[in-house]
Amino acid sequence: MGKSGLYWFPPQDDWMQRFRTAKSGPAAFADWVALANAPLDLVKTELLDGAFRKAFPAPPDQGLNAPPIRLALLGSSTTDHLHAGIRIAALRRGLFVSIYQPDYGQYWAELLDPVSALYGFQPNAFLLAFDARHMTRGLTAQSDAAATTAALDGQIAHLRACWDKARAGFDATILQQTVLPVFPDLAGQNEHILPGSPAAAVGRLNQSLRAAAAEAGVHLVAVDSQAARDGIAYWTSDTVWHRAKQEILVSAGPVYGDLVMRLLAARFGRSAKCLVLDLDNTLWGGVVGDDGVEGLTLGQGSAEGEAFVAFQSHARDLAARGVILAVCSKNDETNALAPFERHPEMILKRSDIACFVANWDDKATNLRRIAESLNIGLDSLVFVDDNPFERNLVREQLPAVAVPEVSEDPSTFARCLADAGYFEALTVTEEDRARGRQYQANAARASMAGAANDIGGYLAGLEMKLVWRRFDQIGLPRIAQLINKSNQFNLTTRRYSEADVRQMIDDPAVAGVQLRLADRFGDNGMIAVAILRRRGDLAVIDSWLMSCRVLGRKVEEATLAILAAEARRWGAKKLRGEYRATPKNGMVKDHYAKLGFTPISGDAGSDWFELDLAGYVVPDLPMTIEAA
Repeated sequence: MGKSGLYWFPPQDDWMQRFRTAKSGPAAFADWVALANAPLDLVKTELLDGAFRKAFPAPPDQGLNAPPIRLALLGSSTTDHLHAGIRIAALRRGLFVSIYQPDYGQYWAELLDPVSALYGFQPNAFLLAFDARHMTRGLTAQSDAAATTAALDGQIAHLRACWDKARAGFDATILQQTVLPVFPDLAGQNEHILPGSPAAAVGRLNQSLRAAAAEAGVHLVAVDSQAARDGIAYWTSDTVWHRAKQEILVSAGPVYGDLVMRLLAARFGRSAKCLVLDLDNTLWGGVVGDDGVEGLTLGQGSAEGEAFVAFQSHARDLAARGVILAVCSKNDETNALAPFERHPEMILKRSDIACFVANWDDKATNLRRIAESLNIGLDSLVFVDDNPFERNLVREQLPAVAVPEVSEDPSTFARCLADAGYFEALTVTEEDRARGRQYQANAARASMAGAANDIGGYLAGLEMKLVWRRFDQIGLPRIAQLINKSNQFNLTTRRYSEADVRQMIDDPAVAGVQLRLADRFGDNGMIAVAILRRRGDLAVIDSWLMSCRVLGRKVEEATLAILAAEARRWGAKKLRGEYRATPKNGMVKDHYAKLGFTPISGDAGSDWFELDLAGYVVPDLPMTIEAA
């Protein structure tokens, strides 16, 4: 059994002292977030939860990283003991969650009743947490293959019905807990030979559940996978089940809460985007400036060398699914690059690294440079360094950067990163897989910009082509991903699920637009999404969001030209835009004013702007625009 609990956080000897002096009020919210970012056990989790709920009985009016979450926890057993872990895991991410749980065993009745307390709560997230005994009821060793298959198919059908009811009644994200393997074997290691075995049925259920959830756009809280790593005894106890009908142990609550909130945080664009790597004794053994390339410990021939190769392979595979890689090293750049260019056992190549910073400045300064160069926030960075001094320095100076407490053993680095869940993904699109190449192309563009004499000449030299089309089934996963991950260039930060976007495709009063940008250096993929809604002779921009990677290339002006043409096609006379301020989107506060819109009276939480289409003229643009 490996490590369990929130072990990737560093020990905090002063935690109790900081907890006792924590204050109430919105200005203190960041201090409570810091308290939650610690290796909390059950006792500290419940202690912090009780105090936080007294200090913040309602969501604070500042400091949150996303709108408040109203989570409906629908279970078939006792789950009240899991609430504290969920709330503190939310706090850890700068989120605020309120939890509603129906009376014991009443989840289906409340889903069916439109005047139930569930409907009064109006959840924007659901967690369906059904215990293994509930999910395998009726199965015994006497059940034949046909009866077993029918029973399991019936359970999957019931879950689909629950998802459909939740979707029909609410605009909500749906999480489904997998089934814990709690049953003893009846036939031993070849349990599958007994069709009605509950132990074997759990495996079949989880396999079917994964396929059904992927098809329905439901996100899994994979407690079965976590239990396989931690050991089932960490998660459940037959004794506790029979005494309290608690399938998940109280002591596992902090980790369970973290699994749940990783998914909801990803739903609101709170997953990390970039893995920043130290070099010496992190990607290889030894100090390249002292030992030379030939003296490094890397590759076959030693356990340590193979461990560094395994960690590099993990980083490369993360990059393949869309995580940006960067290097931050105290080193002479020539020495730092040498292993990438000359060592035969290097898995990572220089071309895998989107931003390579090697100098003698402090690492906090260089991490700021990396974030600025990649045009992402500091809270999008995860920094791995073998040196505890450097880790502590970054934590003190840049608390927004995630810094896992890796051990001295490189064979544990990949597992620590995975267990911490920094890069939780709800979907993986082709644009994600191409992200590394896109950031490499950005570096080439930046080099070209530095050589250009003027911005106009630089933009013209890019030979840009903006291709747009209406929302469609092909682009659906990436459209929903952009809507739910974009925080900075996002005028309203409204979140829509794949199901919501699918409805927009056939709605004649909605014009959803997806845009791709290509240039001489490559295809940037889908970089912008906008949603227009028809209101008589008015076209209202419901959502407008864009990847920050293409800022400064006149894409905003080109997008407006497309939106204006769509509005005119409707016969609209005016185009109206809304700006809803969030902690992340201040960069677009003046977006509409810069595009020539006139401010009009706003309302609570929104500023409104209007453009008279009769006087609008498309400006000269350094790109061609094509409708696909």
